[in-house]
Amino acid sequence: MDLYEYQARNLFRQHGVPVLDGAVATTPEEARSAAQSLLDAGSELVVVKAQVKTGGRGKAGGVKLARTAEEAEARARDILGMDIKGHTVRAVLISDGVDLDAEYYFSILLDRAERQYLAMCSREGGMDIETLAAERPEALARVGIDPLEGITPAVAHRIVEAAGFEAGPLADEVAAVIERLWEVFTAEDATLVEVNPLVKAADGRIIALDGKVTLDDNSRFRHPAHAELVDNAATDPLEARAREAGLNYVRLEGEVGVLGNGAGLVMSTLDVVAGAGERHGGMKPANFLDLGGGSSAEVMATGLEVVASDPQVRAILVNVFGGITSCDTVAQGIVAAVESLGGLPKPVVVRLDGNNAETGRAILADAAIEGVTVVDTMDGAADVVTAIAEQISGRPAGKEA
Repeated sequence: MDLYEYQARNLFRQHGVPVLDGAVATTPEEARSAAQSLLDAGSELVVVKAQVKTGGRGKAGGVKLARTAEEAEARARDILGMDIKGHTVRAVLISDGVDLDAEYYFSILLDRAERQYLAMCSREGGMDIETLAAERPEALARVGIDPLEGITPAVAHRIVEAAGFEAGPLADEVAAVIERLWEVFTAEDATLVEVNPLVKAADGRIIALDGKVTLDDNSRFRHPAHAELVDNAATDPLEARAREAGLNYVRLEGEVGVLGNGAGLVMSTLDVVAGAGERHGGMKPANFLDLGGGSSAEVMATGLEVVASDPQVRAILVNVFGGITSCDTVAQGIVAAVESLGGLPKPVVVRLDGNNAETGRAILADAAIEGVTVVDTMDGAADVVTAIAEQISGRPAGKEA
């Protein structure tokens, strides 16, 4: 789960990471009140920052300065409702301003490729880190972290030394903040903690001026408080429905719904569908949906319901490789799912392979469900489903079946 900046800063504050004061506002009037509180407390400058879970806010006009409460209200009115890379701004953070002396970069992440934690640090912050890594990789220090040792004071100093900080008070202060950010990473079960920029203020303070945190959804049972961080208003309703049912679903932008068992198989199916779609009107996958290991009738029904509820979906591909869950069980689940749904709202192409595949195909053939086509190969199934989607896409709305 990705957090908004204000949520990340709240976690930072809880773990002793220095951050600036601020408040969230969802209306221009709330922004004015929050700004006035900061100005009354002695601030000379406030920053109005769009709260969206994507980068590029500054370039999009989503970060503006204000010196009066009236200016903050006007800036918030400009920013609220903006679209930034497909994300609608529903809230702004009214933050204290600060004079900067230097900007740095720091992050800790789970490096799955190397199967370790990775700390990255640079004396050049405030810019797109991907650009820095590509154009000047020597400016970005990368230090692998032993999960059993963690980031101790010695490790933190090794990180800042690798980033080019000279030994002294500044390096000590940055290292101390890095230790606290590691505490955020481990205590909150995060897979990413990023501060860009981590700044040295004109008065010498080291401050996390921005924050990006991704929490491991699988750790929620250990963190009841994390439930309060979920933004239901910004959550896709289909993704929310799938999550409630325990399904791994991600909505995409195509016309072909995809269901499969196992993330690897589903990812491969997306690629094959995209390739086949190039021959059929540019049809593309509409979603990623992993049914998991037990494709029961209930799970299949929920999966079909979620995918079919997407108005952009024209046809659905069910691609299952029978392993522990045999294909005849999957086929029975499809038949039962169709019965529970009262029919199929969209055409469905089914490809079964592996354990008891022939029996599964026979079950579907005997059921003779209208709108279900069984294809033996994955390439063939992708070709058929994209052709159906292309044909339906050329019909008037509401004429899928």
